[in-house]
Amino acid sequence: MPHPALSRILYVEDDADIREIAQLALEMVGGFEMLLCASGEQALAQAAAFAPQLILLDVMMPGMDGPTTLVALRQQPELAHIPIAFMTAKIQPQEIAAYKAMGAVDVIAKPFDPMLLPQQVTDIWLSSKA
Repeated sequence: MPHPALSRILYVEDDADIREIAQLALEMVGGFEMLLCASGEQALAQAAAFAPQLILLDVMMPGMDGPTTLVALRQQPELAHIPIAFMTAKIQPQEIAAYKAMGAVDVIAKPFDPMLLPQQVTDIWLSSKA
């Protein structure tokens, strides 16, 4: 049975400029419905009501960082099964292995190409459903 198309993405990023570039790329080029959060705390408060199909998380954020946010999101039953990918400049092989060991399905390198981001995100989502 085919999976429904990816349409709803939660993006957690503390840098407003990066958040805006990703939003433009994913909404305008990808056609996705986005919920943007500037912090892990905001994501925890709003994610369940938005019901995302995929969550994109920045790794380095003040307060609650990406890995801490991932663990907290996993503790919400309605979000426990949602695939999560990190978006980070920290992409050494051992760092990527650590993110995947935490439960991330993949890692998108920053800086990212805005024109390629929608396809990268779609590919990650499809591979998480395989």
